[in-house]
Amino acid sequence: MIEKMNTKDLKIDLQSNGIRVLAGNKGRKGGAGPAGSNMFIFGNTVTSAPTFAKFVSKSPYSIELEGERGILRRGDKEITKVRVPRPRFYDLKTKDGIPHKKIALLHGEDCLATTVVQRCIYWNTPERCKFCGIELSKEVTLEVKKPEELAEVAEAAKRLDGVTHTTLTTGTIRERDKGIEMLSKCASAIKDSAGISVHVQFEPPKDLACIEDLYENGVDTVGIHIESFDKEVLGYIAPAKAKIGIERYVEAWKRSVDIFGENQVSSFIIAGLGESDESIIDGSKILSDLGVYPFVLPLSPIPGTYLEDEVPPSFKRMKNIYEAVSNTIKDANLSWKKSKAGCVRCRACSALDVFEE
Repeated sequence: MIEKMNTKDLKIDLQSNGIRVLAGNKGRKGGAGPAGSNMFIFGNTVTSAPTFAKFVSKSPYSIELEGERGILRRGDKEITKVRVPRPRFYDLKTKDGIPHKKIALLHGEDCLATTVVQRCIYWNTPERCKFCGIELSKEVTLEVKKPEELAEVAEAAKRLDGVTHTTLTTGTIRERDKGIEMLSKCASAIKDSAGISVHVQFEPPKDLACIEDLYENGVDTVGIHIESFDKEVLGYIAPAKAKIGIERYVEAWKRSVDIFGENQVSSFIIAGLGESDESIIDGSKILSDLGVYPFVLPLSPIPGTYLEDEVPPSFKRMKNIYEAVSNTIKDANLSWKKSKAGCVRCRACSALDVFEE
């Protein structure tokens, strides 16, 4: 007998507690983005829930996967049926013999995601972001993905698995353009081969004209992630981002909204880095007023990073934050449903989507 939980509450709780995967695919241990977790589809949503972090061993939630399916349990009670899709394009290789899953992965239900360059100029320096695991997965992925390789994988993912959009991120590979030139080439190749919507993520470049180049190469949405509006927290957690300064972020957000339109620009705000609730809520208001979607999400500690021993914010704290931020988003007439591509449309790492219902 399945004891149903409210989808909203369940999604928040899974992101706060993680899931003990007792059998089957635990997901991806290292790398950029939602590493140390797996994607679970249930009800009308999808969540990226921690599966590898140390705190997960104490989670009340567990699952035994048989192939792509399983029943989520809380203690000895069955909660809901869950899907963990394994896309068919994972079984293919490129014309040069490279496994497709070493080039890009399925995120959520229909998002193809990849870190174009799996290294960062800040990695071996004091300016490295403490939550990031970008260089921890070099053994299982290509360090640099070529535009033609991404184009080949995108076409297969669309044809075989119904992928409709893609997310391209990168480590900062040079100071001049923050890697935007490489992202532009990859976006153009994907557009030509698969015709799907493209989202790219980058730090604010000194020359904002670089952002226009992305638009000209077919990019639909962009993510410029500040991570925290608390200056002290940002200075400790992401020193390189703190040195850029809030003014340059605001300039980049404004220019991007002018180019791509409202709701097509987003910024991550991570809860659980040591900030106050007010900094998250006030920061979300700043973004929303600019037409930028504030993608609030809880910290998901990645093994091997400086924050591997941390735990995500509690259920109660995240629910209060989500309720406040979702009201701000609605007042600004923003919605994940209006986003053309990327993390906001994927919605796995945040529970804001279920607060819009």
